[in-house]
Amino acid sequence: MNKVLSSAEDAVALIPDGASILMGGFGLCGIPENLIAALHAQGTRNLTVISNNAGVDDFGIGILLQSRQVRKMISTYVGENKEFERQYLSGELEVELVPQGTFSERIRAGGAGVGGFFTPTAYGTIVAEGKETRLIDGKHYVLETPIRADFAFVHAWQGDRVGNLVYRRTARNFNPVMATAARITIAEVEHLVEPGAIDPDHVVTPGIFVTHILQGAKYEKRIEKRTIRQG
Repeated sequence: MNKVLSSAEDAVALIPDGASILMGGFGLCGIPENLIAALHAQGTRNLTVISNNAGVDDFGIGILLQSRQVRKMISTYVGENKEFERQYLSGELEVELVPQGTFSERIRAGGAGVGGFFTPTAYGTIVAEGKETRLIDGKHYVLETPIRADFAFVHAWQGDRVGNLVYRRTARNFNPVMATAARITIAEVEHLVEPGAIDPDHVVTPGIFVTHILQGAKYEKRIEKRTIRQG
């Protein structure tokens, strides 16, 4: 089965207004930047974007926020993006902030078909308001529900035409778990190869989880926040 799409533009043509999208990446590392740029150009609106954070103002998810294409963000972190912060504080953007470990586990649960899990994280805080709590072995826990989405945009270093994916170092981050938790997963890769070119022992995301795959055109690999040590 050949799952290859010719371009990011062809991929985002599948995304309707109002869709929910898991987007891999941590800061600007491992983000599906070709798919995000194409989605921005297409102008799809009222999106729910599920991502660790929203990058920076002029790159990655930040450009979707600037153009007001995002209705809701489910994230762990608001920093490094002034427009994200401004829209959140002004009430223009619906935001669900989730502790980072809980965020990851909720997505993993969504991909694994787990109906929910108890965690001690956030017990007694506003994050736990309205949620079921339970005392287990003398410790308080909060019930968290799984996260699933209509689509997942993931970025991998290498992939083959049937969707098997390999990630590179820290660019791996949330991408593998997100690939499992969507109805349709679209992977953009830096290197597209033929089936059999990837050692099966190196595959992180098996092709069964990937609906479509495409070769990324180019990658900027920006530095999110450059810090230089003085002499």
